[in-house]
Amino acid sequence: MSEPVPGPSRSGSVLLDLGPGVGALVLHVAPEMDGREIEVTPMGGGTPAHRTHSRVRTRETGAGTQYAAVYPQLAAGDYTIWKDDVTPAATVTIQGGRVTTTCWPGCQTTGGLPVIHPPGLPQ
Repeated sequence: MSEPVPGPSRSGSVLLDLGPGVGALVLHVAPEMDGREIEVTPMGGGTPAHRTHSRVRTRETGAGTQYAAVYPQLAAGDYTIWKDDVTPAATVTIQGGRVTTTCWPGCQTTGGLPVIHPPGLPQ
């Protein structure tokens, strides 16, 4: 049975569970990653069976179209973001009571919107 693919999210359509010891992650990515599942695990542990995943979705906001995976409820701590089953892409620290925003390698934000730098071009 396949999982249905949801359409673009609208501003305010994601419920985040924040509080003491619990934060959230917004991972901005390039448009060509739309629909991809990206996994995260706490650093120093987390087998593939214990990974948390989120699907990259088109996110329509007042600032424009963005592509991001949202992890709404993560325990505070350091996490590995996985490129594939065995290759780490980046690390991030989640703080309780806060939303952490980061970008996939090769992407950065300017004015709240991600700016994509293709590999091999100066940044």
